[in-house]
Amino acid sequence: MARVCHTCGKGPAFGNSRSHSMIATRRRFNANLQKVRIVEDGSRKRVNVCTRCLKANKVSKAA
Repeated sequence: MARVCHTCGKGPAFGNSRSHSMIATRRRFNANLQKVRIVEDGSRKRVNVCTRCLKANKVSKAA
């Protein structure tokens, strides 16, 4: 399963890891995703949501 936010679509970003000698190797910055149970279309789902969407109350959690 892809590491993508269910609400905003935020996924991993890519960049370089730099060693002491400044040799670049590719690395990946994953989004801070949490598994949350939400209510969508009257049914409960377990989805990955980023913490920014959780903090902004863009999803309604299932009780």
